[in-house]
Amino acid sequence: MNKQQWRSRTIKKYNATTNSKHHFPVQVNVLNQEFTASKPNEKWITDITYGTPI
Repeated sequence: MNKQQWRSRTIKKYNATTNSKHHFPVQVNVLNQEFTASKPNEKWITDITYGTPI
């Protein structure tokens, strides 16, 4: 490979999608890892998961 001046193609393995150096306020953790509820519909949570569109 060296004689023919070939080079391997490297692939970036990780793409950071979060910008942690922003100037927006960070939300307070009101749930504080306490997931038990005393009655139904007292606590609601969600998960934002980003995937690649097909």
